[in-house]
Amino acid sequence: MEFRENQVAEKPSIALAIATVLSSGRMSSRRGSTEVHEFDGMFLGFPVQYKVTSVIGHVFSVDFPARYQDWNATDPLDLFDAQIVKAESNPKAHICRHLSQEARGCGHLVLWLDCDREGENICFEVIDSTGFQSKDGKKIYRARFSSVTEKDILKAMNSLVEPNKNEALAVDARQEIDLKVGVAFTRFQTSYFNGKYGNLDSRVISYGPCQTPTLGFCVQRHQTITTFKPEKFWTLHPYILHKGYELKLEWERQRLFDFDVAQMFCNFVKEDGMLKVISISEKQESKGRPTGLNTVNLMKVASSSLGFGPQLAMQLAERLYTQGYISYPRTESSAYPSSFDYKGTLKALVRNPVWGDYVQQLLSEGYHTPKSGTDAGDHPPITPMSSATEDMLGHDAWNLYQYICQHFLGSLSPDCKYTRTKIEFQSGGELFQYVGQHVKVKGFTSIMPWLAVNEINIPQFTQGHKIEISRIEVDEGNTRPPDYLTESELISLMEKNGIGTDASISVHINNICERNYVQVQAGRKLVPTALGISLIRGYQCIDPDLCLPDIRSFIEHQIALVAKGQADHSLVVEHVIDQFRRKFSYFVKQIENMDALFEAEFSPLSSSGRVLSKCGKCLRYMKHISSQPSRLYCGTCEEIYYTPPKGSVKLYKELTCPLDNFELLLFSMPGPDGKSFPFCPYCYNSPPFEGIDNLYGAGKAAGPTKLGKGAGMPCFLCPHPTCQHSMISQGVCACPECDGTLVLDPVSAPKWRLYCNMCNCLVSLPEGAHRISTTKDHCPE
Repeated sequence: MEFRENQVAEKPSIALAIATVLSSGRMSSRRGSTEVHEFDGMFLGFPVQYKVTSVIGHVFSVDFPARYQDWNATDPLDLFDAQIVKAESNPKAHICRHLSQEARGCGHLVLWLDCDREGENICFEVIDSTGFQSKDGKKIYRARFSSVTEKDILKAMNSLVEPNKNEALAVDARQEIDLKVGVAFTRFQTSYFNGKYGNLDSRVISYGPCQTPTLGFCVQRHQTITTFKPEKFWTLHPYILHKGYELKLEWERQRLFDFDVAQMFCNFVKEDGMLKVISISEKQESKGRPTGLNTVNLMKVASSSLGFGPQLAMQLAERLYTQGYISYPRTESSAYPSSFDYKGTLKALVRNPVWGDYVQQLLSEGYHTPKSGTDAGDHPPITPMSSATEDMLGHDAWNLYQYICQHFLGSLSPDCKYTRTKIEFQSGGELFQYVGQHVKVKGFTSIMPWLAVNEINIPQFTQGHKIEISRIEVDEGNTRPPDYLTESELISLMEKNGIGTDASISVHINNICERNYVQVQAGRKLVPTALGISLIRGYQCIDPDLCLPDIRSFIEHQIALVAKGQADHSLVVEHVIDQFRRKFSYFVKQIENMDALFEAEFSPLSSSGRVLSKCGKCLRYMKHISSQPSRLYCGTCEEIYYTPPKGSVKLYKELTCPLDNFELLLFSMPGPDGKSFPFCPYCYNSPPFEGIDNLYGAGKAAGPTKLGKGAGMPCFLCPHPTCQHSMISQGVCACPECDGTLVLDPVSAPKWRLYCNMCNCLVSLPEGAHRISTTKDHCPE
């Protein structure tokens, strides 16, 4: 009897690689939600029919139930006690349905998810979706692998293990904590400050238990720079001419902060006029080759040397991994396992046109095993798996791949050895020195030339010899503040303080840039904005814990205990949530302290924006504030109405909405294919009809934090039976591409067109017509 065997990978490209190896390339593939590859083979000694498919990252994401989604109807404090629900991350992809269909009639389930905590969590999401239980003789296996090479895939297939429930629970704990804490603070802050100030320049004023301490480091450095007071100092440099060299000597005292004292020492040396050689020492020094490369170091090098941020670095590394060029890029380990096949990896690179000769040399002269780094017990360091050229990868990916190869080859090369010669001189009772360097063995620096030791040539000296001073300089300088943090330094601080994981550090840095809390300037320096500084100073004056790394590293430590099975997941969540609930209540009571800082920095709504349209309640004019988030403000009613983001808003023919008397506005998206549509500010913010949840624009831009349930009903979604702007009046026919309706673009003349009220479908009408309008009649065809 033949069994059927279901294998699930994390991405379609990895499923394809696994199926290709296991079937030796003889398989049939068919389309599903993701591709399914089928072939016959052996499993645990039995003939089976294999099915290999994949998910696309997390199957589920956590969120609050529908009743908590309305910002206006929910007190953020209630979110701490809310039950959370898991919803499909990507409902349009129908991954759940796909997994459950493909699992029918299968005897075993083998999980090929990435081997980190997130991957382990997705394992259990897949198990839930397939409805598999380890009973009825059905078994669930977990494959552990670090690269998608044939060798690694076959090795994983022959050493299957069980999925690790504790690691999956650790991710559940972190997701729940981050959701509840982040959303509660974010909703409260956004509602409070966007309702008061016009030029905040951020749609959502977010808080995150990792994101905020990350911003804290940048603001702390900014505060150090702004409060720094420079001091003058003086330093002494005698020059000598010896055997054709002019040498500038260094003073042993380095620098003095009193000019008169520095001048006094200068006079002593001038009176002496000679320098006596009092000692000559020669020392053999060595610069050690690097240990294996882990994620944090890869992100740091990408930012400091390759010129791209951690987010892009991780996207490129992920792509190189799924294409089979490098091993798994998310690892904390810098130590190679004792069983690692260095020779095999070197042989894979020997034909590379760029460093093939260097690899050949390592193979023939013998390579050095890398220095022992730290073994975090997850994956081996990031290593090249197969040879590639710039044409195959494209510029940025090639730069990253090239560095990974150079680092790997450097870690197998000899150390760099050099001689350091130090000559000490004395004059007028003061000591001076000159240091020379001569490289004996280039070692790893010949493949990593940016780490090379500088050659400093030095003439021969004799002990006791006296040399005339050619001139003396007293150099004046100022002490200087540290520079703004670079991304690379920030990553080091985050790692040292336990903020985020190798997988999430890049996300947190990206968030503070996207939210306009810091700006990335030349040299990838992170300079905080007025909003970023006001936020952190606000937390510092209410509850410094909220922006200090200590509380987050405590959470990460607790989560690590859950992953090891040494702490109960629900107790950890309960304890942390309880801590933050108390902090949140105190924060709400003290918010005026923070508001005082905002008041000094930002202009109030009443003096922001330009007069635009009439309010339907008081019939006075409202102001439009175009900075993010764009909104209308009625100074009389003190009400705010958000408008669609990323486009321009103007008055629409002074027409009013029949439901609430507000003047209609016309929103136009940028670009030649941009839609234009009328909307009523009141309906847009609180749709008058049940079930209009298609959040057009507002929800998408605000991310997971929607501006009130149903925010975003333009006229083309409105089912009003008689209004001339509603979907009923302006709709022409069903959209050919989705479930939406094609409606007439009211201001597209002379190039009239229809557009879909759900998707990006556009239909051009015959040009040149002066007026086009919709009719009640139906075409019989």
